[in-house]
Amino acid sequence: MSSLDNLTNTGPLAGLRVIDLTRVLSGPFCAMMLGDMGAEVIKIERPGAGDDTRAFAPPYQGEESAYFLSVNRNKKSLTLDMKQDAAKEVLWKLVESADVIVENFRPGAAERLGFGYEDVSARNPSIIYGSISGFGDTGPGAKRPGYDLVIQGESGIMDITGDPDSPPTKMGTSIADMVAGMMLSQGILAALNARHVMGKGQHVKVSMLEALASLLTYQASNYYATGITPKRRGNAHPSIVPYETFQAGDGWLNVAVANDSLWQKFCDAADKPEWKDHPNYAAAPDRVQNRDEIMPLITEVLKTKTRAEWIALLNAAGVPCGAIATVEEICESETLKARGMIWEMDHKTAGVVKTIANPIEFTGTKLATPAPPPRLGEHADEILASAGYDAAAISAMRDQGVI
Repeated sequence: MSSLDNLTNTGPLAGLRVIDLTRVLSGPFCAMMLGDMGAEVIKIERPGAGDDTRAFAPPYQGEESAYFLSVNRNKKSLTLDMKQDAAKEVLWKLVESADVIVENFRPGAAERLGFGYEDVSARNPSIIYGSISGFGDTGPGAKRPGYDLVIQGESGIMDITGDPDSPPTKMGTSIADMVAGMMLSQGILAALNARHVMGKGQHVKVSMLEALASLLTYQASNYYATGITPKRRGNAHPSIVPYETFQAGDGWLNVAVANDSLWQKFCDAADKPEWKDHPNYAAAPDRVQNRDEIMPLITEVLKTKTRAEWIALLNAAGVPCGAIATVEEICESETLKARGMIWEMDHKTAGVVKTIANPIEFTGTKLATPAPPPRLGEHADEILASAGYDAAAISAMRDQGVI
């Protein structure tokens, strides 16, 4: 279990201060990754309302939005009314002491607020300034808002997701937001390393559209190689057979026969030795070429046993396979529990908050026990005191609605 006392500087990013001006998902996810690794993350929110996701409910956990809780652990919260000069002065003091600032406003919004990269770097030349936008800060889409659903569609990802005869399908999670957040955290870490060489910071930018389009990898390569746009294949792989989802006698499983050695093992496990050297199936390119011939045969065989029976048989044979787990099943997974991948945090109003942990494992750097997502403005006194404000000044700011 954890408490607010666990917001201490331990971990590989110990000693770094991050100012988190982001909201909703992409930016908060990025800042949370940095906080997980030991950075002090100060989340700036609107007085009275906070991050938009504090209102993304139901479901609630206690008085808190489950959505907000999911991407804001290991942060401190300070509310500032940025319409007031006194609030801007507070933010400037924090920026001057920071190593990183992260924002995901529309391009130009931070500049209008007075906290664009040029303004910030003039005051703190060593700062790493991270920005996420929907479509980049130049080009025809620069002024468009970045919403995950729209980005999934325009990135090409949706057009290759779903069954061939069904409409395009978005991913079951907000993949555009989170990939952009992960890539920005990666860029920030690279820029921090570069700062040791250059002696100054820089502006690191990630476009959600470009981040998601970069995941097309072999799908894009196939197009560039052939001039033919890939089509939806459901759960089938364009270059590997069998490598998809099958229905067993009582449920669904994935089978991944990714090379000819695995094909031999699969044929033995399926008790189909005649497939091993069949001229249409023996080599991987032949299986792809004759997909329509072999797939119905495999489908019928896999219906003859239960899911558990096939998983046991295939695992014993060394053939990669697995069940189609529900969210409940993965959240309660013995593997995740045994690996310490379920973090529990004591929250003052939500009770025990559980999250899937940061998956990065360090063998030489001890991470702090995770701290719960902050209540709105919870750390105002602590943060302002560290910036040089005394109790009377903090009280006056509260009275004036600055915080």
